[in-house]
Amino acid sequence: MAWIERFAPSPTGPLHLGHAFSALTAWDRAVAYSGEFLLRIEDIDQSRCRPHWEQQIFEDLEWLGIRWPKPVLRQSKRLRSYQYVIKTLWDKGLVYPCTCSRRDIAEAARAPQEDAPLLGPDGVVYPGTCRKQSAEDLPENAALRLDLRAAMKADIFRFEETGLHSGSVEFSADEAIETIGDIVLARRDMGTSYHLSVVLDDAFQGVTHVTRGEDLFEATKIHVILQKLLGLPTPTYHHHRLIRDENGKRLAKRDDARAISKYRAEGATPEDIRRIVGL
Repeated sequence: MAWIERFAPSPTGPLHLGHAFSALTAWDRAVAYSGEFLLRIEDIDQSRCRPHWEQQIFEDLEWLGIRWPKPVLRQSKRLRSYQYVIKTLWDKGLVYPCTCSRRDIAEAARAPQEDAPLLGPDGVVYPGTCRKQSAEDLPENAALRLDLRAAMKADIFRFEETGLHSGSVEFSADEAIETIGDIVLARRDMGTSYHLSVVLDDAFQGVTHVTRGEDLFEATKIHVILQKLLGLPTPTYHHHRLIRDENGKRLAKRDDARAISKYRAEGATPEDIRRIVGL
């Protein structure tokens, strides 16, 4: 079977050491198994994406010794595909509009027990406030949620994990309903969401192995549910450790001091980066 890995950054800031570790891990795995490495640009949030950050992604990865087929796939060019799937699910009665703000959701999820709201892989678990809202036509420029209870096509879900949680990972429909809730399939002003786009793109590109950080392990349950619902294959997942600062905090794009471009400018080599991240 073909081995196809991918690295899918968003051009919203500089790549840092955590990105380097993830990209190099995926690249090394693809090389070790005579597979293919794909680069995908996740630019659905056009309000934050910038061309110069995209160009720097290319330069940083090439400097690290990573190569990929060109041209790259950009999510911004696949909006029609995402919206087609959303319309299909809408016609089946599995999607509904949501007008709740983040504050509305947090307050509704907290009442009446007055405890902290339950957090899931997509933030506060949505309490279903707008689930009974109805509309004849698919609304434009609106947040759209998946009715998870209605969408469930199996009682048990599973995926293979070769990283930190190695083995066959299994979870039930009841567990997903309770700990994930009705996820957003389309965000206002975007027409899609990270979860829907990444699932459709992985299937479109024939990705067989997904390498990414441990912080996305729980989100994988969302992706497996969508794959089952849409009749798409489930890749094998490899969730790796996160690169953290001296205080144990995981790196973010605002950590410019750890940007790959700064290491390059200071005379570091790709081998130095591998040593720093423990590869």
